[in-house]
Parts: sequence; C-alpha cells; structure tokens
Amino acid sequence: MAASTAAGNAAASTDSQGPTSASLSVDGQQFQYSMLLDHLIGEKRPVKDLNPAIMAGLPTPHKSDEQKMIERGMESCGFKAVLACVGGFVLGGAFGVFTAGIDTNVGFDPKDPLKTPTAREVLKDMGQRGMSYAKNFAIVGAMFSCTECIIESHRGKSDWKNAVYSGCVTGGAIGFRAGLKAGVLGCGGFAAFSAAIEYYLR
Repeated sequence: MAASTAAGNAAASTDSQGPTSASLSVDGQQFQYSMLLDHLIGEKRPVKDLNPAIMAGLPTPHKSDEQKMIERGMESCGFKAVLACVGGFVLGGAFGVFTAGIDTNVGFDPKDPLKTPTAREVLKDMGQRGMSYAKNFAIVGAMFSCTECIIESHRGKSDWKNAVYSGCVTGGAIGFRAGLKAGVLGCGGFAAFSAAIEYYLR
C-alpha cells in the first residue's frame, strides 16, 4: 500500500512538472528563433559586399594595357562624337529617302511640271534628299554628343541636365546662323526636346 502511494505521488509530481518543462522549452525555442531572425533579416544582419565576381566564385580578370587603352578610347568624347555622327548619318539618310518616297513632287522639273519624271530622275532626287538629311543629322548628332560629353566631364555628373544643356548649345549654335531670335528659339526647342527624351528614357 505504501509502495503504491509513493508511486502515485511520483507520477503526480512528474505530471505536474511536465507542462512547466515543456513551456520552458517552448519559450527557449521562441527566444532562439527570434534571435535567428534578428541576425538574418533584422538589425544585426551583417552587410556583405554583393560583388558578382565573388558570388559567382570567379576572380576578376586583370585588364591589360591594351584593354585599358581601348576602354579610355571608347569613353572619350571624340569616339562618342564619331559614333553619333555615323548613327546620325545613317538615320538621316533613311529618313530622307523615306520622306522622298512619300513626296509626290519628287523628280519633277520646276521648269516643266507637266513632264513625267523617269525612274532615274526620281532615284536621283531621292538620293540627293537622303544625302542632305544624312549630313544634317550627322552634324547635329556629332555636336550634341560632343557637347554632352564635355558638359558631363566638366560637371562630373551623369543626369538629365547634361542632355538639356547640350540640346540648348546645339540648337543655339544651329539657330544663330539665321539670327539671334532663331538661336534663342533653337536653344529652347532643343533643350525642351532633350528634356522630354530624357524623361521618357529615365
């Protein structure tokens, strides 16, 4: 009888201590989990340098002198101006040929408007118009790119203001050939157009 009573008391004491120990273990797990979250995504999270070369496990290759010289050449204002000149020439030529193709007066002789132009005369007129547009676009592109590069190098910033200043300088330089008023209008027009393009692209 005494043995059964002692066994019952031991079981009762075990049952009474069970929830307490379980709750302590649960509280300990919650505390450790909160610390883990704090270290992973909280204030104690370490800041790491997310270098793509390091993350990929590949070392950054050393650049030779020729590669550095090529990079400096491609980042120079002269190269950018030449590239813009070539791009403007191609774009202007295509635009000139397109406008000539939809113009009904291409190939007609002003002295004899009733004469039907031949295919050779039409192609010649389209080529002349395309070349004229190509030259104008090339000059504008080279001036804009060169002035933008110079302004960016002087300011030390790459933002939308460089394009606006460059547009004003380019439009003003082109418009001043027709007078002061045309220069001011050209400056404002090119600056507004450049600002709109930069706003759309950015």
